[in-house]
Amino acid sequence: SSPHLVQVRERIRINGQPISKDLFNKYFWLVYNRLEQTKDPAHSSMPAYFRFLTIMAFHVFLQEKVDLAVVEVGIGGTYDCTNIVRAPVVCGVSSLGIDHTSILGDTMEKIAWQKGGIFKPGVPAFTVVQPERPLEVLRERAQERKCSLYLCPELDDFEEGCQALELGLAGAHQRSNAALALQLARTWLQRRGCQGLWELKEVPPSSELLGRPVPLAPAFRLTDAMIQGLRDTEWLGRTQVLSHGPVTWYLDGAHTTSSIQACIRWFRQAALNQDKPHDGSEVRVLLFNATGDRDTAALLKLLVPCHFDYAVFCPNFTEVSLANNADQQNFNVTLENALTRCLENQQTWTRLLEEKVGQDPWLPSPPRVGGLLQPTPARGSLLLVPPAPRPLNSPALVFPCLAQALRWVAQGRDPHLAAPVASGAHPHPAASSGAVLLREAAAVHVLVTGSLHLVGGALRLLIPALSQ
Repeated sequence: SSPHLVQVRERIRINGQPISKDLFNKYFWLVYNRLEQTKDPAHSSMPAYFRFLTIMAFHVFLQEKVDLAVVEVGIGGTYDCTNIVRAPVVCGVSSLGIDHTSILGDTMEKIAWQKGGIFKPGVPAFTVVQPERPLEVLRERAQERKCSLYLCPELDDFEEGCQALELGLAGAHQRSNAALALQLARTWLQRRGCQGLWELKEVPPSSELLGRPVPLAPAFRLTDAMIQGLRDTEWLGRTQVLSHGPVTWYLDGAHTTSSIQACIRWFRQAALNQDKPHDGSEVRVLLFNATGDRDTAALLKLLVPCHFDYAVFCPNFTEVSLANNADQQNFNVTLENALTRCLENQQTWTRLLEEKVGQDPWLPSPPRVGGLLQPTPARGSLLLVPPAPRPLNSPALVFPCLAQALRWVAQGRDPHLAAPVASGAHPHPAASSGAVLLREAAAVHVLVTGSLHLVGGALRLLIPALSQ
């Protein structure tokens, strides 16, 4: 799977666990040295990062003799380097969304064409409810590639006549993922000769599925192992809640319009619908970053109705210096570029709040405070301006790294994080903003979203054991 959140070993798992450091080290050098010895002298470049890890993953699975390999594509499908398995047992396409538009195309139909590229002749494929036109594109791709494509029934259809299924992953959108997983698992088990374990259920399709151009796969009676599997599923960084005393962190790596909408629905249910604390105030904080070619303004606009008291923007780097954090280095993005984007996000958020005032009685008028970090044109670096004579209370703040952002949000109240320290003659200009409110609030709810890499960096700081 990709990307990893804290350590690169997460991408290659056996029996659900990342491979050990020793195993990773062993197979890394086996693959690296073999490629080095056999590469074409005229074209002496090694495979790029993702391609190398894909080759390595296949080698690990073959050498360790796994019974079943589940391979998530990197980007798209048709031209993805994972798309070299000629005869997989089964293929699945989950809910489509607009992402990686510079590579996959700028419409759902173009993206559906790319996703359908993983279909193989004679190999059954499954998908979930999709908008009508993209679903037609998937059907056309299945016909081109001579494979059978089926639509998964709703998870509700599996619950007919039995107890409600409990999912380990929160959020309504995980129900369609679970329905897809069930069909993939059943197909694999049938291939293994496990016949007659499931009684097919004659369930009339819901109105949402009627009239679709793709036939509906049958629902079936689940085994106890399947029910347990759905209940025990864990996936870090997706609808994850960490309660650290008065500070509760809500982490979700959503980074597309549709996934941010799903994230908001989950966050509202998990945090915003709770009763207000009786013994004090509640403060809501958004911690956000986005990368690549994503329309950040569109994502932030969706988040405005959550009524955050503060929005914090920072790069995905855990520390300003990355010397001891090789797993989270990104050589494609400089710190200056990342910070510039954060400043743009800060300005966008402030503008969105100003536009919202007058439309929404719950939103206070934001003070017109300029960017707390000002670029220095001569050096392309950032000048930290001296603090204002009185404490700032800007609704939109920028920090140069995740560690500083998290420490500011927690204000020493999260036992996993040190208290913010004002060092030198000019402490960080955002450090005093909102500090009193955060220190005195009975509850602080923090939504971390916009980027899986941001969520991974936050997890690295909030759960130090993940780095072991």
